[in-house]
Amino acid sequence: MTYNTDLLDRAKRHPEKQKREDRPMGKKPDWIRVKAGGQSETYKETLNVVKNLKLTTVCEEAGCPNIGECWDKKHATFMIMGEVCTRACSFCNVATGKPDALDKYEPLKIAVAVDKMGLKHVVVTSVDRDDLKDSGSAHFVKTIEAIRFKSPDTTIEILPGDFRGAIEDIDIVTRAKPDVFNHNMETVPRLYPTIRPGARYFRSLRLLERVKEVDPTIFTKSGLMVGLGETREEVAQVMDDMRAADIDFITIGQYLQPTPKHSPVEHFWTPEEFEGLEKMARAKGFLMASCTPLTRSSHHAGEDFAKLRQARAEKLVS
Repeated sequence: MTYNTDLLDRAKRHPEKQKREDRPMGKKPDWIRVKAGGQSETYKETLNVVKNLKLTTVCEEAGCPNIGECWDKKHATFMIMGEVCTRACSFCNVATGKPDALDKYEPLKIAVAVDKMGLKHVVVTSVDRDDLKDSGSAHFVKTIEAIRFKSPDTTIEILPGDFRGAIEDIDIVTRAKPDVFNHNMETVPRLYPTIRPGARYFRSLRLLERVKEVDPTIFTKSGLMVGLGETREEVAQVMDDMRAADIDFITIGQYLQPTPKHSPVEHFWTPEEFEGLEKMARAKGFLMASCTPLTRSSHHAGEDFAKLRQARAEKLVS
């Protein structure tokens, strides 16, 4: 008997989704085009650093469509606290299940990778670790401190989970002073029960609001996926909620279905519709807005951080 290794891998990565019926994965429109990448020496150097230090990247685990472009530029988003998430969001391609114990040397290994790659700006994300008492907040702090010790001039952007809304965990990470505190809202409130069942919309919103209360100098950032069945009016309301929480930077990209067991794409938003979303975001007062079909939270993060700082400086002058 022969087995489809892709199906076996999918079942291992997403055991909670195997009872679901397969959802059709339709053809992508012409405007969803990704550069293959992966052939340059820079890409290979990035891959070698990640593999030699036994690090995890969200670029690989989440199947990011921009991995070729980013790694060709020696950009990588590190994913800490393992490669297994305790939650099972219906859009996400990261493996779910029972995670291993934390690697106490991981913060140092991340710092070594940042130094070896010569990163001027680094993005560090994580799986959700609901199994840990502090949701991994102390591990985030150690990682920030290790990067700062090894590469003091590197700016740091973090993209953690919601820490189950625990104020003390949010505060300890905020006081470590990342340059950008990013936490994705992902979708509109109406879709949370099916798309993001382990999370709560207002808990995520409150997290970002709390960061500003503790340290107004930290840039806050959040992202949405569209194409899951939301309306333009619902996206506009999320923008208003974000601005009420004083979020500086919004990213919006097209949801792409990872496997037939994941939530289907309900609608492919056109480039013109994305342009309209970006104009709306800027009109609502965000310092920065990036809205394109292939926009992802950490795509062009370094360049965007420079623009973010400039936008704040110009706003203060005016």
